[in-house]
Amino acid sequence: MSPHTLLHPDFGPSYGAQPVPYGIPVTIVDHAHARVHVRFTYAGESDKVRYPFGNDTRIEGGAHASGDRHVIVVDRSTCRLYETWNTRHTSSGWHAGSGATWLLTSNHLRRDGWTSADAAGLPILPGLLRLDEVRRGYVDHAIRFTTDVTDRRHIWPARHDAGSVSNRAFPPMGARFRLKASFRLHGYRADTRVVLRAMKRYGLVLADNGSPWYFQGRASAKWPSGLLDQLKTIPASAFEAVDTAPLRVSRDSMVTK
Repeated sequence: MSPHTLLHPDFGPSYGAQPVPYGIPVTIVDHAHARVHVRFTYAGESDKVRYPFGNDTRIEGGAHASGDRHVIVVDRSTCRLYETWNTRHTSSGWHAGSGATWLLTSNHLRRDGWTSADAAGLPILPGLLRLDEVRRGYVDHAIRFTTDVTDRRHIWPARHDAGSVSNRAFPPMGARFRLKASFRLHGYRADTRVVLRAMKRYGLVLADNGSPWYFQGRASAKWPSGLLDQLKTIPASAFEAVDTAPLRVSRDSMVTK
């Protein structure tokens, strides 16, 4: 990853470039929602349950988009999360590349070696930056990001990898990068400082292959352009890799010390 690359917030208004805002949408349902069978390309590593998908299900980029076409659905009645990648609704039913489900009240990780809707085998939702938390003034989690060349390995808490090289000079899935403590926040907008403080404390977690230093947020047309423009000026060289191994309690759990 080049240190000269700048961060890129991969969310916000699309200004007509696509029919929906940039970012990954989240659909909220209750337990009464109809459940459907989804056919998976990578069925061997997908959770074979019925997914609460329907005409109300929002697909990343819109119904006719190219790209990753992630779907995130939360059942608020049971606190269960459902995520799929490369999702399509056709006349023959629902299809996706892969799919996974998590109980949001649990810290249990997927089976080691299994993908999810992300190459790292992690849930997407917890790593999305959300406008409501930025407005609240405090982001209390790491943020999901992508890069173009990754190593063929993964480190905790990631469970899976899909790298193109076997070279430890490139990051593995699950790698965490933190904005340096010395990075000065003076001169930035108040909402930009909220995001940068989260990047200092919790960092960015490498979750998928994609454009370098793109980090993801929940889709909304209300993201302020001033915030997004300032985040685009932060260089990759302002980050440092963090060894998170001492934080691990169990290799099969997201719980930290």
